[in-house]
Amino acid sequence: MELLPYDCFAHILSFTSPQDLCRSSLVSSILQSMADSDAVWENFLPSNYHQIVSRFVTSSLSCSSKKQLFSMLCDPRPIDDGNKIFSIEKRSGKICYLLSARQLSIAWGNSPLYWSWKPIRGSRFEEAAELRTISWLEIKGSINSGMLSPNTLYGAYLKVKIADRAYGLDVLPSEVSVEVGKHKSQGTVCIRSCRKTDTKCSFRFEDEEWSEIELGSFYTHSNEEVRMCLKEVKGVHLKGGLIVDGLEIRPKHLEKASAYGP
Repeated sequence: MELLPYDCFAHILSFTSPQDLCRSSLVSSILQSMADSDAVWENFLPSNYHQIVSRFVTSSLSCSSKKQLFSMLCDPRPIDDGNKIFSIEKRSGKICYLLSARQLSIAWGNSPLYWSWKPIRGSRFEEAAELRTISWLEIKGSINSGMLSPNTLYGAYLKVKIADRAYGLDVLPSEVSVEVGKHKSQGTVCIRSCRKTDTKCSFRFEDEEWSEIELGSFYTHSNEEVRMCLKEVKGVHLKGGLIVDGLEIRPKHLEKASAYGP
């Protein structure tokens, strides 16, 4: 294959994954030269990466190559005045987003009687939303599928923490859903304080405090609004102590490799 024209071989390499490309560079110095070329790594960058970089909170990135730019974009970075966090997955180059709690639609979220906004240890944002007390719990988020990698199965995950004073959250299951056009995935989860050893827990802990609740999944094949929701509106009892940090959208194969990370 090393006898192939440079542009032909570079085109072939563009159909691999970033992970496979790095492995192929170990075969020979010629392959390494091809695998490091901008022509190849350009294919693994988001098509609108120039526009994405312009939205970074920090100054624009200074990179000597497209491979270096890819590596830098793998590190989660705040964008849009710090209200979102953007990254690409190192193995595949797929786009990941973390939307802050401020980017979500929380029922009565602006009323200090029901919710408080404050800095929370371990949060990726300047502030998170803590539920004081409410009977109608409803948290919604949305994103245009055109902002994500095309032809990819994504999952939506609500990033939460359960306060020590939490109450009423596990009286009734909460409904979760993800809706795109006429397609909708839905289910129920039981929100309660639990540890990693609790196999009955409805959501997965990232560490000793933060956890994630999977709202559902969807497939990106056109520019459509993706609507994600967690709600418990059937009970009339009061509930409190749920702390919401944000909503992460990432490819489903990243089940154990959250871009959120500490």
